[in-house]
Amino acid sequence: MTLKLVLDICERFFLFRFYVYSILDTFQTRHKMQGTARTAMSKNGHSNAGFVGDHADSVQKPTGKSYSLELAEKGGSHSNSSTNKAIVAKDPDYNPYQNRDVEHPTTNSETLFHLLKGSLGTGILAMPNAFRNSGYITGSIGTIVIGFICTYCIHQLVKAEYELCRRKKIPSMNYPAVAETALGEGPGFFRACAPYIGTVVNTFLLIYQLGTCCVYVVFVASNIKAIVDAVGDTNVDVRLCMIIILLPLILINWVRNLKYLAPFSTLANAITMVSFGIICYYIFREPVSTEGKDAFGKPENFPLFFGTVLFALEAIGVILPLENEMKTPQKFGGNCGVLNVSMILIVFLYVGMGLFGYLNYGNSVLGSITLNMPEHELLSQCVKGMLAFAIYITHGLACYVAIDITWNDYVAKRLGPQRNKLFWEYAVRTILVLMTFLLAVAIPNLELFISLFGALCLSALGLAFPALIQICTHWYETKGLRKVWLLLSNFVLIIVGILGLVIGTYTSLREIVLTFSE
Repeated sequence: MTLKLVLDICERFFLFRFYVYSILDTFQTRHKMQGTARTAMSKNGHSNAGFVGDHADSVQKPTGKSYSLELAEKGGSHSNSSTNKAIVAKDPDYNPYQNRDVEHPTTNSETLFHLLKGSLGTGILAMPNAFRNSGYITGSIGTIVIGFICTYCIHQLVKAEYELCRRKKIPSMNYPAVAETALGEGPGFFRACAPYIGTVVNTFLLIYQLGTCCVYVVFVASNIKAIVDAVGDTNVDVRLCMIIILLPLILINWVRNLKYLAPFSTLANAITMVSFGIICYYIFREPVSTEGKDAFGKPENFPLFFGTVLFALEAIGVILPLENEMKTPQKFGGNCGVLNVSMILIVFLYVGMGLFGYLNYGNSVLGSITLNMPEHELLSQCVKGMLAFAIYITHGLACYVAIDITWNDYVAKRLGPQRNKLFWEYAVRTILVLMTFLLAVAIPNLELFISLFGALCLSALGLAFPALIQICTHWYETKGLRKVWLLLSNFVLIIVGILGLVIGTYTSLREIVLTFSE
């Protein structure tokens, strides 16, 4: 009786909120179909290329046999109200995996490699600095825990996409579409928010990709500065190095087709792997020791650790497109699926790099471990130069996602059939590069950039949004203790995501202000 009363109170609360928001809902026009969702990731792409597109209504339903929709009654005393219904597909035989038409499907091993590439970039090079903020014991345990939570949330997002595709009888969705469709299946208050959630997700993706590009600008410039200072025995301002690379950054982002970047991306991947091997050589060529290293960091620095690890681990932008392009997508999840295997390897690599990098360089470790390598050794300079080139190529791929969102979803639609559309597209590309450049010039601090954008964007995209999607997707399917667990577990994740966003962003901004004031 007590459980039923609690659920009834929750139902009445959401119903009341729906009545309030339905007043606003009557004045809005739902988005029309705009074609199938598109991917902005090259098969040979590198690092954090994301998946962007239109909202839920922009995914075309495939033609085929007709299917019936059933109005599923909600629980509670208001089950006869027209606002108390949810449309659920009654065709359990429909399998989205069998209806996907992928031109070049990827194998399990290829998908695993893409996931590894998507998570091995500037983030892993910042892990020793993250351990400096947390301590080597807290950092090791914390990275494993955060990795487990991230993996769980990704599983929930993929499962929700499958269930929503089954209900709507469409083969696949992108992240904004999943969010909009899920909220449309949830209780009244969330249904009123559904038309806006796709834009919110796209905005976070856009901020994240632009932030990633800022990190890349600082990384490339910092490593070039290290080489120039060592060769010329000077102390060049890192901002001057940013100005030097500005024109090449603009030119690489003028490439409108990713296939022209594919050969360079493949080269960048090879360079990255070789460079990681050399970095490991420098870490282990001298015995590491815990002497003088902190086992437990200061609590006020933990948000910086949290943001850095999230930035490093979460390749949330590539998850759904990779799963959607698999030859056997049903093997993406599961206990021994592609996702679990890749995340175990990634967490193992990140803990190893963070732990031994910190034990080697201690509290003097910098935002990228490459900056701690010997200045005047040729091998060290080669690694810095190779990684600077690799991340330069990656900037073109990461910024491609931000350009795709900005141009196709917002700017191009408002220009109409103009003859000079190509000019405006190049203008948008240039403006976005200049934005990342100016922000990097204003705050040329690699570790604080990584922590800021990890906490700001990935707390929402990687933790809070998947939990919210899970609640809305299964709101009417679960009852009793299962519903209590659904609400409790996902509310905890939402709270963790919100706290990580607020506290992590505040801590990073505070450190940026302190650094800037100095």
